[in-house]
Amino acid sequence: MRTRLRKLHAHGREYVWRAQILHVQGEGDCHRCIRVRIWGAGKNSRALQVDLLSKAWGTPWGACATDNAYPEPRHIRAIIDYALSQGWDPQLVGGTFLISEREHALELDDFLCTDRLRDPEAPDPTARVIRSYEAAPPRPPRVS
Repeated sequence: MRTRLRKLHAHGREYVWRAQILHVQGEGDCHRCIRVRIWGAGKNSRALQVDLLSKAWGTPWGACATDNAYPEPRHIRAIIDYALSQGWDPQLVGGTFLISEREHALELDDFLCTDRLRDPEAPDPTARVIRSYEAAPPRPPRVS
């Protein structure tokens, strides 16, 4: 299956992005993790990459079985804004600008930044998701 590339216009530029659905194991459950890559100046430009951990929790069947979280354009825009504020230059050629859990404080409405896909020793995703879930104010369910 081909990877679907999406487009987003922000800051007077067209960004191309993709999101790959993966899963990451935590101490208490499996969690949906989305690897996002964004390019701002063509396929040879410096890519922006972040691994997003879904904040979904509290289902009796487990997070991996029922989670359908997927980044929306508003999430991608927030990631781009954050990366630009942290020094990402989409005009540069080659390489990857990585937003990591260890070095960045990126948190979105529905996602946490995680390093667990790249580093098995990164903080436990289950504990982080539960803390986030318990700290969040109740939200009405989304209608698709």
